[in-house]
Amino acid sequence: MSLHLDARPGDLASSVLLPGDPLRARYVAETFLEGPVLVNERRAAYGYTGTWHGKRVSVQATGMGVPSFSIYAQELIAQYGVRRLIRIGTCGSLQPGVRLGELVLAQGACTNSSLNQGVFRGMDFAPLADWGLLRAAHDAALARGLRVHVGNVYTSDSFYEGGEAQQVWADHGVLAAEMEVAALYTLAARHGVEALGIMTVSDHVYEDEHMPPEQRERSLREMIEVALAVA
Repeated sequence: MSLHLDARPGDLASSVLLPGDPLRARYVAETFLEGPVLVNERRAAYGYTGTWHGKRVSVQATGMGVPSFSIYAQELIAQYGVRRLIRIGTCGSLQPGVRLGELVLAQGACTNSSLNQGVFRGMDFAPLADWGLLRAAHDAALARGLRVHVGNVYTSDSFYEGGEAQQVWADHGVLAAEMEVAALYTLAARHGVEALGIMTVSDHVYEDEHMPPEQRERSLREMIEVALAVA
């Protein structure tokens, strides 16, 4: 057990999918995993372990934003020996060619969070995905006929920051805005583990577009299947 997880040693697989929403963690476990077992429910941050095509895999909710995500990711790595962490979530597109329902694979992550500013004493650190996971996810998405984009994302500490504040990132080719990937990649680099952020575009920041419920369900299923194939 750790400070924020009541799973026992060995309860969690070495590969873990990380949604923010605890109900999405439950959905992944009950819909996709064989023999899912609830291994964490502290603070209602549900975590499950089961199998996918015979391979053991876990899914653990992390909450929203860099501070919450960092707590869970740190404890999964340091206390439970997790070696492969795959963030699954949604993002807001910053580019006209990145449309609702499409996948974004985060090759790198820019951020306005003070997380790295403090660690690197005001210097910039470029948090990057694991290349093997990135390539595998790209191949898995193409094999399923999905439209997928690979590039930089923007990890923001403010959900309601607004398009004007994010324009500088869009002007420099950043694909989408989200709230966790920079923390994931920084922790992975520090601890020498594999990490990848896979996101479905649920909104478009500049075009006032939002994914309808039926498209959201279909697109999230596709994202989860790609993540499980990688895990």
